[in-house]
Amino acid sequence: MRILFIGPNRIGDAVLASGLLQHLLALHPDARFTIACGAAAAPLFAAFPQLDSLIPMTKEAKGRHWWRLWKRVAAYRWSLVADTRRSVIPWTILARRRVSVPASTHGRVEHAVTTFARAIDRVDDPPAPHVWMSDDDHERARALLPPGPAVLAIGPTANWPGKIWRPEFFLETVRRLTASSGDGSDAAFADARIAVFGARDERALAAPIICGLAPERTIDLVGKVDLPVAAACLKRCDLFIGNDSGLMHMAAAVGTPTLGLFGPSLPERYGPWGEHTSWVRTDKSLEEITGAPGYDWRNTGTLMDTLPVGRVVDAARELHRRMLERAA
Repeated sequence: MRILFIGPNRIGDAVLASGLLQHLLALHPDARFTIACGAAAAPLFAAFPQLDSLIPMTKEAKGRHWWRLWKRVAAYRWSLVADTRRSVIPWTILARRRVSVPASTHGRVEHAVTTFARAIDRVDDPPAPHVWMSDDDHERARALLPPGPAVLAIGPTANWPGKIWRPEFFLETVRRLTASSGDGSDAAFADARIAVFGARDERALAAPIICGLAPERTIDLVGKVDLPVAAACLKRCDLFIGNDSGLMHMAAAVGTPTLGLFGPSLPERYGPWGEHTSWVRTDKSLEEITGAPGYDWRNTGTLMDTLPVGRVVDAARELHRRMLERAA
């Protein structure tokens, strides 16, 4: 059995759609899969267990990337084509069955995981996002984050300046979470190591945080690991705090308690998925942010300034407490 999965372009969307792919694998464990997706997201699927071919796609003018994909896949007869991009590919190649994510939710604001689940009629029980990691990925993660004090993970970057909380706010959050009150009430992170995550081209964004942390407790992973190793490292962390980003979704997908920070995006649709997650947002709503005079998404700095540090610290402590109670 041969299955073609056409995945999203961006990392975060690819993670949110991964539950659909994992569901297909569970239904057809002996099938061979070809996965086509955005080049940035492609490493997420490198350890997929039944992978026949991985096709990274780079967007080209006039949709030429779709033509290139068609030439790669049109020679085969597919048992199933699952398309998260609503492209013409499934309808222009030989396929016994086709499933596609609907173009509209008919005005409903629903989580993206639920929307992806509509392709397989699993709206009431959407398959959770999943990240595939190899034994080597886990081994590398153990070397980078060996056993020891708790690890607080920070994701200070995003794919758009408007979604990025200021570095000084992250630093103050870390300072408060790791400060010892002397009564043991905050012992979980008093001696914590701080792991900072980000892509190579995001190093300038993360640099103020790395430079502002105590070197002896800082684990700098920005631009130093690929996505599967980053996921394995996130799995070893005790708490993740970060902007609405692919890293945030990866942290949630591997089961790490995850706190997402939101402003100019909808947490109801793009919040971290799972019972081990939470989110906080700015005082200003999405409508207030995008409806402000002179708003231009193409030319803006951070739009996260009305998210106070205290709210993030309180939410992080509450999430950690909730996870401890669940584990007891």
